[in-house]
Amino acid sequence: MENKMISLMMRRFSAFLIIIIGLSSAASAQLKVDITKGTVEPLPIALPHFASASDAVTAAGNLSQISNNMIEVITANLENTGLFRAIDQNAFLAQIGPQDRRPNFALNWRPLGAQAMVTGRISMLPDGNVRVEFRLWDVLSEIQMDGMSYKTPVSNWRRIAHVISDRIYSRLTGEEGYFDTRIVYISETGDPLNRIKKLAIMDQDGANQRNLTDGNYLVMTPRFSPNRQEITYLSYFNDKPRVYLFNILTNRFEMLGEFDKNMTFSPRFSPDGNHVIFSLSDEGNSDIYLMDLRTRRMTRMTDHPGIDTSPSYSPRGDKIIFNSDRGGSQQLYVMNVNGTGIKRISYGNGRYATPVWSPRGDLVAFTKISEGKFRIGVMRVDGTGERLLTDAYQDEGPTWSPNGRVLIFFRKAPYNNDGSGGESTLWSVDLTGFNERQIKTTHEASDPAWSPPLPLRKGR
Repeated sequence: MENKMISLMMRRFSAFLIIIIGLSSAASAQLKVDITKGTVEPLPIALPHFASASDAVTAAGNLSQISNNMIEVITANLENTGLFRAIDQNAFLAQIGPQDRRPNFALNWRPLGAQAMVTGRISMLPDGNVRVEFRLWDVLSEIQMDGMSYKTPVSNWRRIAHVISDRIYSRLTGEEGYFDTRIVYISETGDPLNRIKKLAIMDQDGANQRNLTDGNYLVMTPRFSPNRQEITYLSYFNDKPRVYLFNILTNRFEMLGEFDKNMTFSPRFSPDGNHVIFSLSDEGNSDIYLMDLRTRRMTRMTDHPGIDTSPSYSPRGDKIIFNSDRGGSQQLYVMNVNGTGIKRISYGNGRYATPVWSPRGDLVAFTKISEGKFRIGVMRVDGTGERLLTDAYQDEGPTWSPNGRVLIFFRKAPYNNDGSGGESTLWSVDLTGFNERQIKTTHEASDPAWSPPLPLRKGR
């Protein structure tokens, strides 16, 4: 049953049909959110419901309900960034009708303080698909900034909402959006001494949560390929660690290697997706190894009595960051992709773990252990500019959004005196450290990893 559900989900994504129609836009529009500041006053944006010429009933509901649902998703996406403030619909002086091509900005929208506005229409097509159109407006200049039209199966309304959110975010910030993405993580149930851990996946906003494994075997440290819909993760079968590769589009698992009694940790992809790097323990000593996914040939990258773990590639693939206690305490080191030029970059108080390079290449995120806490931080790739973004009891395992502006991590609550507590949950925080929020999951969750943007299939 679970495989059937996963297969249906994959078919729904792969069956996505999109027709893009260029709608007029003006390159002169200057409205833009500056996200390089430490704090940003949220941009007021009006998001009225998309108009529909009919109230046709579909398997996903009538068009009016789908319109309402899409605006709810778009609103949540934009507001969760901390960069936008959706104007309360109860304050609207007008709605957008099916025949309205251009809002009356001066009369209905500028009095509300709106600086940006999104209008849209949804209509039923003879073939059973729906057409969704949207336009982004600069309210003050009354200029259209962007506009697209999508033809898609009605069941894809939520994904279309994410795609539109990405367009709005990108046009107003100058950065790529990250809403049409997914999160893979470890779903945890059971008591602490008999934990059941399943590989699970969901949309970045917590919707469409599904298990990918049945929980019969322990799974750990899933990681997305940076350019493919593939996941690598660690699993234990008969107490032997195995590294697996799972293709989301084909729903196929493939074992990359079984390592007898040796422990493997944190497999990660290279930027081109052709290699996996991980740490392997032999007689208590952990070093970093590289596996060519085409030939399965393994290459040892470090050879040191210290414990080397948690390797992560730079976006260009020319450097690797990892943590090691070779200097006496757990710190961050950078080396060339061939294992040469190893250099320590962390020198703050405390210990450092789980480093991961930003997709932008300018920062590395990490878990810092100090003063009895685990906190998420970032620093420049040369070790300067260290900043801690969270300050809870136990935050760890950061993963970057595809645009390098947001981090997701897992938070462990402290145990109470009676043994209760200790729940593990997923959270996100942006680079300012001010916009922190919980991502709801069906069960406790840990070890998140963010996908690259989902591929779109264009219709002819």
